[in-house]
Amino acid sequence: MVHNFNAGPSILPKVVFEEASQAVLNYNNTGLSILEIGHRTSLFQDVMDEARALVRELMKLDDDREVLFLHGGATTQFMQLPMNLLDDKETAAYTDTGVWSTKAIKEAKLFGKVETVCSSKETNFNYIPKDFAVPNDAKYLHITTNNTIYGTQWQTIPHTSNSLVADMSSDVFSRVLDFNAFDLIYAGAQKNMGPAGVNLVVVNKNILGKVKRNIPTILDYRNHIKEGSMLNTPPVFAVYVCMLTLRWLKANGGIAAIEKLNNEKAAALYAAIDESTLFTGTANINDRSKMNVCFVMNDPSLEETFLNFTKENQIVGIKGHRLVGGFRASLYNALPLSSVEVLVQLMKAFTKKYA
Repeated sequence: MVHNFNAGPSILPKVVFEEASQAVLNYNNTGLSILEIGHRTSLFQDVMDEARALVRELMKLDDDREVLFLHGGATTQFMQLPMNLLDDKETAAYTDTGVWSTKAIKEAKLFGKVETVCSSKETNFNYIPKDFAVPNDAKYLHITTNNTIYGTQWQTIPHTSNSLVADMSSDVFSRVLDFNAFDLIYAGAQKNMGPAGVNLVVVNKNILGKVKRNIPTILDYRNHIKEGSMLNTPPVFAVYVCMLTLRWLKANGGIAAIEKLNNEKAAALYAAIDESTLFTGTANINDRSKMNVCFVMNDPSLEETFLNFTKENQIVGIKGHRLVGGFRASLYNALPLSSVEVLVQLMKAFTKKYA
């Protein structure tokens, strides 16, 4: 068995792969592949409707929130969000906690004023800032809830009277939150929700239509809401796999159940890191991510040896990002506890041999 710790595209449930592979050959006994069914047919309309309904159910969304599946991934949202919410002379507040928030800030500056209310850049983004103020006139506060590269996560979502906006690409559906506290959530699918190629947007429809600029048709959230995420040809297969993954999540107890498992996985791996004399976690202990566990070797000369050792034992995807180095184990929803236990045992064996 291969133990997949890739940061993304990442592990998905085996049952999802099995059902999706059958659908590629023959979708619902139609004699057609899911890859070739018309997106305007009832066959796909049922898929889109169920996918959106599952998001609404799992997140417990109120009637003001609209669910969209859009092209472009989270990176497109870096510019689509301010284009829809921020006028030229208005200010948006951003928290700078990693590469992706830095990129979001850069794009937002094309559409209005941006105030970076806090940053952990000076320590290579190894913590989440706690003490910061949001300007009263800010149209929204933007946070990146989990930082894949640096292994940090907002454990407490900041309270603000401003609209709250979040990039949840790497921890969406992984823990219970009051999702109605956010006026806009966006998330690339390829961590906890499905394959690469589609982006989830949950938006409070009441915040739209406030800017003075003309918005290109395809980039106006209101048009996608009006057309039920079918304004143009959607990424059919990606939406279908998202639907299957959300079905799997619901069948396994929903977000509360998966959060309990995710906490167990993270606790086991962090304990192994902290107990070893060879490994050190890179993120501030209070800000450690439950999704992306980043750590290094105290003796860097052993890193390649450990990486080869894990590869020999069917561990894949734990090489750290170049900006942090060392190792990164991603513990997304579909990763079983048994895979974490294998990695923990390998770390203990390696420590015993080389400490």
